[in-house]
Amino acid sequence: MTGEPPATGARRKRDRARTEGELLDAAERLFDRDGVLAGLNLNEVATESGVNRGQIYQMYGNRRTLLRAALQRALQRLHAKRPAHWNDDFAARRRAIIRFALDEVPILRAQTLLALDGDEDLHVFPEFDRTRAALERDRATGALPPDADGEALHVLTAAASYGYAVMREAAARDTGIPLPELDERVLAAYDRIIDAVTRKE
Repeated sequence: MTGEPPATGARRKRDRARTEGELLDAAERLFDRDGVLAGLNLNEVATESGVNRGQIYQMYGNRRTLLRAALQRALQRLHAKRPAHWNDDFAARRRAIIRFALDEVPILRAQTLLALDGDEDLHVFPEFDRTRAALERDRATGALPPDADGEALHVLTAAASYGYAVMREAAARDTGIPLPELDERVLAAYDRIIDAVTRKE
């Protein structure tokens, strides 16, 4: 008897992983093309990926879940580019976060949309246990003053970085400051704040 062998569990898993990858690739291409604020139309994702719309619903259930999955994959890819992040001290991690924010505005816009939509499954700090351990090390090594509220400083500086990245174009228009100059000035001001917090000023 000829023909293909029946699909095994491993093969089905590979096929599902490949299909999910195609869907997430399509979602990212649509973000790049249309911008995150255009939303995520599942019909367009189906057309772009070549995957049946019914499969999208079967795998993700709705566009919010697909958006979250695409966002999570993009963040994992970005974190893989900086494997030594957790070994850096507080100031270096803070400076890296604002530069990450400026480089990854579409991801932050997607996070903002999910937050505004009340998505209870959104995690803006998905590895907070590692953050907390790094903050404890910062206090132990003197990278942060012993009385500093590291968790609050982490949340505040991340929120400032993400907020500036999302609002910077509007801020440049309102202030009349060209965007490259505004970025440079904001980065310098941010450095001064970090220096003051870590008592390096």
